[in-house]
Amino acid sequence: MLLRRFYDPKLAQASYLVGCTTTGEALVVDPNRDVDPYLRAADAEGLKVAHVTETHIHADFVSGARELAHRAGARLYLSDAGGDSWRYGYSTEAGATPLREGSRLRVGTVELQVLHVPGHTPEHLTLLVTDTATASEPMGAFTGDFIFVGDVGRPDLLERAVQMRGTMEDSARQLFRSLQRFRTQPDYLQIWPGHGAGSVCGKSLGGVPQTTLGYEKRFNWAFAIADESEFVRAVLAGQPEPPRYFAEMKRINQSGPRLLGGIRTPARLPVGMLAGVLAQAGPVVDTRQAPEFVLGAVPGTINIPVNRAFTTWAGSLLPYDRDFYLIIDDRGGQMVDELVRDLAGIGLDRLAGYFDTETIEAWRASNGQLQTIPTLTLAQVSSQLGADGVIVLDVRGEGEWKGGHLPGSLNVPVGNLERRMNEIPRGRPVIVHCQTGARAAIAASLLRARGFPDVRFFRGGFAEWRAAGMPAE
Repeated sequence: MLLRRFYDPKLAQASYLVGCTTTGEALVVDPNRDVDPYLRAADAEGLKVAHVTETHIHADFVSGARELAHRAGARLYLSDAGGDSWRYGYSTEAGATPLREGSRLRVGTVELQVLHVPGHTPEHLTLLVTDTATASEPMGAFTGDFIFVGDVGRPDLLERAVQMRGTMEDSARQLFRSLQRFRTQPDYLQIWPGHGAGSVCGKSLGGVPQTTLGYEKRFNWAFAIADESEFVRAVLAGQPEPPRYFAEMKRINQSGPRLLGGIRTPARLPVGMLAGVLAQAGPVVDTRQAPEFVLGAVPGTINIPVNRAFTTWAGSLLPYDRDFYLIIDDRGGQMVDELVRDLAGIGLDRLAGYFDTETIEAWRASNGQLQTIPTLTLAQVSSQLGADGVIVLDVRGEGEWKGGHLPGSLNVPVGNLERRMNEIPRGRPVIVHCQTGARAAIAASLLRARGFPDVRFFRGGFAEWRAAGMPAE
């Protein structure tokens, strides 16, 4: 038996290749949309990807299961354990083999037994792995978003991200029962989870790549709670706010991701096309860092800086049903390829082209001006607070805002800003802030792109405000 782990640090997402070196077969579990690394790894080991599966319908990235099975000519296995509402819409078309409690599949001498472990989602599966060439009992389990290192999968996403009202308490109770049933497995069982630290599929995920069931039973908070009602309260408390694009991921993954046939980089576009794109309201994202953007940007563009949060905000703010464009400083020649993969990984595969940052200077030369957004100091914000007509817009999450905010501020989280923009009066000065500036810069650019004439950026945010001992509500 051969086992390989693949990890995407931006998504904090793990997928796995398990192979039988005797028969040359391999299975990939929970692949993401960039399937070439799995094919290359299998080929390097002298294996063929013959089987593809996933533990559940993912919410944080577009699954590569359909793409990989198509590319490799592999058999696809999909859960059929969640009832009518949680069946894959494309399973029949793809010729997928349904998996339920007790199903078994073989990869040469490696056997995988299916356990149905609802809670995080109704159809969630865990796969017990036995290397029958040397053992008669499982050595490990692919747990997906069921059990993590130090945490368990959150049961509230269907309600908070997909707007399925009234589901999270029942899901939490299902999760508790799944954990109680699973804890009877042997302590030595290795746990290979689907996410690591940084994922919002839980609230306190550990940073090590794997664990054992025995260790988790001793140190994972979820196994320490024996009362079901107490567990429900604990697992639902303090969960981070899910990105808005999670609902779109559920829809795409359940109905069937579009087959790409490989992820391809679009063309770099000539400077002269930018005006036409903006005139037709094509979304154009300037990927420079915020301090550069606020000092001079092409009017109508929005700012989503390239950093670890790029895909989160792109997924929340860009359209899934039409073309969009980027402005990229790609002098090294690699950034655009990476961004294309990152965006396709969350379903944004309609990038129609990109412009080099030289386009910005060319715009200045031909149009005479760039858009600027004034950056305010703490003293300036303090002096303007409460001034006639000035709106202070806090774009942090609702939970952060409730924990303390500037007096009289209006709270609209940046991920909801596009659809709630009518709550902000136009024609009045708007001071935008968040905790430390990153989200506020994105929000300020979006307001300017949507026609708000007087937008001001408080880069220090609530962190600087509180550190200075300023009054808060």
